[in-house]
Amino acid sequence: MVARQDSIEADFIVVGAGSAGCVMAARLSEDPASKVVLLEAGGPDRNPWIHIPLGYGKTIADPRVNWCYETEPDLNGRRFFWPRGKVLGGSSSINGLVYIRGQAEDFDHWRQLGNAGWSFDDVLPYFKRAEDRIGGGNELHGTGGPLAVSDMHTYDPISKAFIKSALDLGFPRNDDFNGRVQEGAGYYHLTTRNGRRCSTAVGYLRPAMKRPNLQVITHALSERVLLEGRRAVGVTYRQGGASRTIRARREVIVCGGALNSPQLLLLSGIGPAAHLASHGIAVRHALPGVGQSLQDHYQARVVLKCRFPITVNDIMMSKVRMMKTGLEYILARRGPLTIAAAQAGLFARTRPELATPDVQFATVIFSADRPAEGLHKFSGFSITAYQLRPESRGELKLKSPDPAVAPAMHPNYLATETDRRTIVDGLNLARRLLATPDMQHFISSEYIPGDAVRTDDELLDYARQFGGTVFHPTSTCKMGSDPMAVVDAELRVHGVAGLRVVDASIMPAVVSGNTNAATIMIAEKAADLVRRREPLAAAA
Repeated sequence: MVARQDSIEADFIVVGAGSAGCVMAARLSEDPASKVVLLEAGGPDRNPWIHIPLGYGKTIADPRVNWCYETEPDLNGRRFFWPRGKVLGGSSSINGLVYIRGQAEDFDHWRQLGNAGWSFDDVLPYFKRAEDRIGGGNELHGTGGPLAVSDMHTYDPISKAFIKSALDLGFPRNDDFNGRVQEGAGYYHLTTRNGRRCSTAVGYLRPAMKRPNLQVITHALSERVLLEGRRAVGVTYRQGGASRTIRARREVIVCGGALNSPQLLLLSGIGPAAHLASHGIAVRHALPGVGQSLQDHYQARVVLKCRFPITVNDIMMSKVRMMKTGLEYILARRGPLTIAAAQAGLFARTRPELATPDVQFATVIFSADRPAEGLHKFSGFSITAYQLRPESRGELKLKSPDPAVAPAMHPNYLATETDRRTIVDGLNLARRLLATPDMQHFISSEYIPGDAVRTDDELLDYARQFGGTVFHPTSTCKMGSDPMAVVDAELRVHGVAGLRVVDASIMPAVVSGNTNAATIMIAEKAADLVRRREPLAAAA
């Protein structure tokens, strides 16, 4: 490693140009008197597959734009593939494009844990400020914001049948999962505009990069936060074989996500003292919660063989259909290339005594054994089910004091009886939906788990062996005031001045649904906290 003594200064250093970091850099640089530097370990978002919605199938295992992490052995000794964006836009550049905020009760729970300013009424204005809702806004949705939120444009017959099946079973129709209530069946909203992905790099960062007070540095792997006493004063990063330094006049804002943010704090000597000492890292501030409290959504799938050649699998098996699909997208920005990772969904309660849904279902009009291994060579589609509010908590630790070495992730899936019961109940409900006449019309056979798996015990064994992540890790630098909290309600790291964490890692508990929308909201609110602005007015 070549050491460099040269350094630059900025008012704010934002570490990580992902879902939250792009928002922070854009909002902080709105003040022309503030110099902002944004560091990103990956490169620019030039890969064309990033901007084509179905392109997530190409980027999900591409190490050029993806950290391609893998957990430590967990259920049945299995390692789980955890893709995370390593590119401008972060995971918002490679995710499945589904826009779900979570339940209002999630944020009210955050407030009940002592985090003032984080109830649903408090955060709704920030969701609205972020949004450019295609089709217009209302008291719950915003227009004119950087993040495009649109309706489905391609309605496949399988998803249509799924919604009808849910209604036939007595579930309500819901045309807005981000509305007053989440429960019911309907189509998902997407982060797309005119048939193209709207990542935070596209919506927030690209317009902001025209400002002279914002500097974006790519291929810059942050090594540690520089501390003077108990104050953050800069960041060292690795670029082109050299170690470089940036000094922060005001704050360092860590936006690396639920995996890289705790890793950077640990590398900086902030975290559990014994763990830091085991890697020869000097303890600058003992903070036991760093890397702890990890949560993720765990899913199990029912994969079906389809009677008709109408799935994405079929398109990918035919060069003629692939060419036709490509032309349809180029000429009209429509067709299969515009679809998200899920089309229709259902939020449901597995037990009538529950106040709100505890499972989420989605139709996926393709199928594969593992995301990185390509689609099945048969007509196939999937119904996924996952628990919205898992109780299980895992942890993240360092493997090495080298920032280029991935951290050790221990998800601890299905560690509680509630989590195990809910995933089994979800699979049973999925099979009830699939047994309806409308769904049976499309099914030739159940590929997995298959007819041999019937009892609850067998379904639990199946979920352990074949289930997987929905790619929603959170809570490794959680917000709160309890002994395991890492940041306070203004996202300031406990005990360290001039240092905040702003991303999904601060969630006290994972939200009930996809996590990207809530991560963007967190950054919108954090920008006002940093700039000491009055909070946006709560919704009437």
